[in-house]
Amino acid sequence: MSRSNDTACFHCGLPVPPDSDFHVRIDGKPRPMCCKGCEAVAQAIVDNGLTDFYRHRTENAPTGQELVPEFLRQARAYDHPQVQKTFVHIEGETIREASLILEGITCAACVWLNERHIAALPGVLDVKVNYATHRARVKWDNSRIQLSQILEAVHNIGYVAHPYDPSHQERLIENERRALLKRLGVAAVLGMQIMILAVSMYAGDFYGMEPEFRSFFSWISLGITLPILFFSAAPFFRAAWRDLTHWQTGMDVPVSLGISIAFAGSAWATWQQTGHVYYDSVAMFVFFLLTARYFELVARKRAAEAGQALVHAAPAVATRLGADNDNEETVTVTELVAGDRVLVLPGDTVPADGEVIEGHSSVDESLLTGESDPIGKQTGDRVIGGSINFESPLVIRVASTGEDTVLASILRLLDRAQTEKPAVSQLADRTAAWFVLGVLVLASIAAVYWWQHEPARWLPILVSVLVVTCPCALSLATPTALTAATGGLTRLGLLVTRGHALETLARANHFIFDKTGTLTLGKLRVLEIRPLAGDDEATLLNTAAALESRSEHPIARAIRTAATVKLTVTKAESTPGGGVTGEIDGETWWLGNINFIRQQTGGVIDENTIATLQAGGRTVVWLANRTGVQAGIMLGDELRPGAAELVRYLQSTGKQVTLLTGDHELAAHAVASHLGIADTHWDQTPDTKLAYVRTLQQDGEIVAMIGDGVNDAPVLAGAQLSIAMGSGAHIAAANADMLLLSQQLPHLVTATQVAKKTMAIIRQNLVWAVMYNLVALPLAATGYVAPWMAAIGMSASSLLVVSNALRLTRRTNKAENA
Repeated sequence: MSRSNDTACFHCGLPVPPDSDFHVRIDGKPRPMCCKGCEAVAQAIVDNGLTDFYRHRTENAPTGQELVPEFLRQARAYDHPQVQKTFVHIEGETIREASLILEGITCAACVWLNERHIAALPGVLDVKVNYATHRARVKWDNSRIQLSQILEAVHNIGYVAHPYDPSHQERLIENERRALLKRLGVAAVLGMQIMILAVSMYAGDFYGMEPEFRSFFSWISLGITLPILFFSAAPFFRAAWRDLTHWQTGMDVPVSLGISIAFAGSAWATWQQTGHVYYDSVAMFVFFLLTARYFELVARKRAAEAGQALVHAAPAVATRLGADNDNEETVTVTELVAGDRVLVLPGDTVPADGEVIEGHSSVDESLLTGESDPIGKQTGDRVIGGSINFESPLVIRVASTGEDTVLASILRLLDRAQTEKPAVSQLADRTAAWFVLGVLVLASIAAVYWWQHEPARWLPILVSVLVVTCPCALSLATPTALTAATGGLTRLGLLVTRGHALETLARANHFIFDKTGTLTLGKLRVLEIRPLAGDDEATLLNTAAALESRSEHPIARAIRTAATVKLTVTKAESTPGGGVTGEIDGETWWLGNINFIRQQTGGVIDENTIATLQAGGRTVVWLANRTGVQAGIMLGDELRPGAAELVRYLQSTGKQVTLLTGDHELAAHAVASHLGIADTHWDQTPDTKLAYVRTLQQDGEIVAMIGDGVNDAPVLAGAQLSIAMGSGAHIAAANADMLLLSQQLPHLVTATQVAKKTMAIIRQNLVWAVMYNLVALPLAATGYVAPWMAAIGMSASSLLVVSNALRLTRRTNKAENA
């Protein structure tokens, strides 16, 4: 195909829009492209040395497909940095992480196979597959392996992988749902006709039937069964064939064998006009199995709704402004770059993270944080992409886009939590991977035994053994429950970022709280500056603010807010849990708690002065230079609403509650007495907090640490479970197991209840799956389970597990609406 026409896209042949400017240099010449997608694909083909793709495209010999297969051509486009900007998270120079959709997943064996196969690729650092969402989280070294090679490797084992796109996944789910309904409808309508004929033949066994009628009914049943076999049951056969060609045994292998053997035996009996036929059982197998898969699909969709809602929070287009706000241009969000100015009208969604540079309004961040009240925004405030502007137009300078936004970070953390597997889930997956092989062996033994002892019964018993087994229940037991629980908690504003978090929260027996920013609001305000050496209050406050200019601690924010003049500080250095050091106009200053000041300056502070300033539990920081202590700065805070409720709940359930704070004794006791916390420790540094946690752990305690995430990093990392008070600005840097985005402590009450319920449901599901198979398999092998009963039992087992897990969504919905 000639592409000589300059108005046609050199890659696809479509007309090039007159106002577009997309080109790729091919064979030394700039070639026009119609869109960014064609430009990226063409550039990827050139970069991979496949320019012959274009040279050999002729009318007589269309060799493009031979040079670059369709799948590989599409996959290699995903290696292009411009394309990856929308879905790949970059860590360091070469480390990449992306979420992929996997098509063709039907059971735990599929998950096991994909994880093993991808993990074995050189350069792949980590891979986790979530059965409930059919999503894989893959991390790789881009210098050793390209994303296209990972996609190709998945393709080579019979599955399809492509970057996660919410709209595409919704289309896939909807297409899968419609296809299932069609297959289900055919199986239902034709199955009813087969059942009518089967009832007639069963009645004939008791009341007598002419052989000619029985033969006629059998042939009619065979004909009606064929569409069920080749249309309705086709997905089972395709999946089974894929597994067998790769020497794997998934759930569809015994199912397909059971259907095939039942049909083949019935067809033989029809041909020979002797023996029983099981066309009704084949129709029932297919109908009930498709029913189970349909409801499983609906359940998976419901369980993942919270994550989908977050994905759709990001708009598709934005209004970009010119340099002087004199030109408005509608662009896709993917075209925005840091520094762009965008206009957000009332009712519009903020397209990317940024800073308000004009206007004042209020925004709704409830989808991201669970906070239902609008939050006021004015010039200088940061806004989060995905939040909704309410009142007045805002002009925002874009700070981050794509995978670097807060919304993308939330989705990445949520995805990580749902793909990471607790120990109980890993055991279930390993068991399910070998379970099918064991079933095939047992079915073979049963068939041989009954063939030798009672030949008339070997066929129905073999079919029953193959169909009654349910490894699907094992594979669904954990991921469905975890996805439902984490999705529900996300809607509340509590982001679970680690797979073990809910399991650990359910087992935790000792809860440790930081004070400032955790049990208190962290919205400190300066109450008084007490000069101790002569300088005026304003000068001392401005000096303190300069020292705190680079800190995000609540104390630092309060001091900066109260200051009137901005001074320049150099050689600033922070000591976690102590204070800050810096030079202002060549003079060294220190600001921090009493112990830090004493260690740095050796200064002596009168005990009466200390007691006076700390009276009433006020927080005090001290300002000093080389001549001595210059001032004490007193700050006030207030308890966070719901703190007392959370502490009472934990204590009522037998949990130990401890307060660890770097503040002084009076401030610690003031908070502890209001909340009823008896175990209180003050003047704590990060090191002493961590040592205390280590001591508890050595005594067998399971510790959950709740802190503000700013200066509690060591102790948060040391606890078995870490919960950080999250805010949009800190989400990307947070490394806690859970993030309380709503900053509403009562939500932790719901979280502990949901965690216990989740683990109870997982245990119930696993016990049911194991007990069902332990009971059903022997009964089927000994002839007590008819084939139609096996089909119902297998389907009901999966539906029971899914329905049990979805009870978690109802619990979190109640808490959300409360």
